[in-house]
Amino acid sequence: MKSIILASHNKHKVREINEILKESNCLNTPVIHGLEYLNFYDEIPETSETIAENAVQKARYIYDLFKVDCFAEDTGLQIPGLQGEPGVRSARYAGEIRNADDNINLVLEKMKNHRDRSARFITVIALYYQNTLYTFEGICEGEITLQRSGTKGFGYDPIFKPIDATITFGQMTAPEKNQISHRKKALDKMIEFIQTNIDLFK
Repeated sequence: MKSIILASHNKHKVREINEILKESNCLNTPVIHGLEYLNFYDEIPETSETIAENAVQKARYIYDLFKVDCFAEDTGLQIPGLQGEPGVRSARYAGEIRNADDNINLVLEKMKNHRDRSARFITVIALYYQNTLYTFEGICEGEITLQRSGTKGFGYDPIFKPIDATITFGQMTAPEKNQISHRKKALDKMIEFIQTNIDLFK
């Protein structure tokens, strides 16, 4: 498998996933392309109620439309103190515009009086290959900080500090984040699957 489509318009995710795969030293590592590779710029429906279902929905949509092997990933930030919010609505938490600053501000505002600041990032990857679905999950436990720290990464990275870390994702270099992130853990499972079933992906 020399290349595969990621069902996303998010260039940050495409870059981060390619970096993680490159660092993995997988013998059959694919090159990841975003949807612009297919000249597809429309929005993909994301109407499911869970992160896993959203990932499957996005991958299936692109697979059915273009008949190409592809995968989608859906990631959500879950905060127990906010009854699991923002969850599946993470990208649109503060509105359909998907503004990361607005999303961060809303989380910090809602968390003002919470002692329990625990949180977790969850990534689910749905891979469609030769009309067969495979799914992989990665989780990173941590906490919401009292204020923003760092300008690296994207999304909620400046306010999420992983367990056992002293800095937020927003303060970490890409290699530092890629060693411990939720996306890394899900991709590791996909890589292991590819290596174990390498004949499928030639």
